[in-house]
Amino acid sequence: MTSGQDGAFRFVVTGGCKYLAMAFGQAAGPPATSQQVRALGALLEAAGHSDFRDARGALGLSQRQAGGKFTRDEADQLIARLEAEAEMGPDTVDEAPVVRATRPARPVDASRPRNTSLASFTDEVLAAELQRRGWVVMEP
Repeated sequence: MTSGQDGAFRFVVTGGCKYLAMAFGQAAGPPATSQQVRALGALLEAAGHSDFRDARGALGLSQRQAGGKFTRDEADQLIARLEAEAEMGPDTVDEAPVVRATRPARPVDASRPRNTSLASFTDEVLAAELQRRGWVVMEP
């Protein structure tokens, strides 16, 4: 917005958006064909799942995919994966190691006492600690 010589404000209109963004939840490609979706449904049932939502956690599907919406590339990849697992058989799938995420250990602060009861502290000490942490403390 600029001000002209006559005091009137003038608006400057620039070119469109600099970056083209994809809408939230939209697929990044053409949708899967109905034949691909049917093949996925049959492979999921053969793997022991009732539908896409049931298989979401086990296969790592997104919410969009759990609703049965896939791109052609996603459907091709998932079909290949399910067919490969079906060829390996149920015995080899169960033998795969299960990897679980672990939290790193929290560093121990030696300046703080551990496993102490709050009953052993006076009200003034507890109030001072709360104030130090940003709380507002007042008497009832």
